[in-house]
Amino acid sequence: MTVSRRDFMTGALAAPCLAAPFIGRRALAAAPTELKISHQFPGGTLTEGDFRDRLCRRFAAELEKRTGGALKGVVYPGSSLMKTNAQFSALRKGALDMSLYPLSYAGGEMPEVNIGLMPGVVTTYQQGAAWKTAPVGKLLSDLLADKGIKIVSWIWQAGGVASRAKPIIDPDDAKGLKVRGGSREMDMVLKAAGAAVISLPSNEIYAAMQTGALDAAMTSSTSLISFRLEEIAKSLTTGRGTAYWFMLEPLLVSRSVFEGLPKDMQDVVMAVGAEMEGFGTENAKVDDQDVAKIYAKAGAQVHDLSVESVRKWQAIARETAWKDYAARNDTCATILRLAEQLL
Repeated sequence: MTVSRRDFMTGALAAPCLAAPFIGRRALAAAPTELKISHQFPGGTLTEGDFRDRLCRRFAAELEKRTGGALKGVVYPGSSLMKTNAQFSALRKGALDMSLYPLSYAGGEMPEVNIGLMPGVVTTYQQGAAWKTAPVGKLLSDLLADKGIKIVSWIWQAGGVASRAKPIIDPDDAKGLKVRGGSREMDMVLKAAGAAVISLPSNEIYAAMQTGALDAAMTSSTSLISFRLEEIAKSLTTGRGTAYWFMLEPLLVSRSVFEGLPKDMQDVVMAVGAEMEGFGTENAKVDDQDVAKIYAKAGAQVHDLSVESVRKWQAIARETAWKDYAARNDTCATILRLAEQLL
């Protein structure tokens, strides 16, 4: 923070004539409050690069604009502020202000969030978008709030598979390969299909595939582009049209940080966050199309999934990952049941 929230509030209370209803006037009374926004993806600009980085930068720019400079956001891409897997705990503790974070990465700490990359539970963007206002989304939001985290923007991304050799389209294709699934539940499905699973963040996939430690990787279309996997992949299975791999990758804020802001600033954060959802969905869909063009140009074979193929993966998931998740605790069982209502 540029100044502490306590100092900010003290200054505002000491000067009530400046603190009142218009945020822009508050900026005259104190130095701006700064929110640090972390993510693991490659950095860019407002108009170029990974859309998740651009989303964070647009979010930060709108905060500053709408608060007359009283509230600023500073984006730290590429896990430059802190390591990827540390960000969830840091948000809970208030040691990190905000993060655009693959929710399932936190499954070891909070098993309920593995629903964010549960194979076959979301198969279209329309289904994913419905979560925000549906009972499943409300329950997930409440659980995160109890753990000290608030969802600012709901962002879903379809994913595909980059392979060093043969494509992975149906489950049988994964047999005998070393594959990165991206979540505990996706790994269970891969194991059932006969694959050996490798667990690592998406920003480490390139090196693992380059050395042969990994044969194939499942990740979002955007990451398939941003991490330049077309340089080492011979096959691509896209997520355009339909997919069994959908990642919930929301923009999150620490609850303690959020509640330390004045109410009018809180309102701006949430309003801008809601507006970013349209930008996120639109650009995720663009990347679903662009990834196919990029890999084809690099000489890779490009394949799309049929509804039949998705159902094959979904059938394995029902008997493995879904059952395992529901058995973990009553809350997980309820979340899965509510998610299935949207299928």
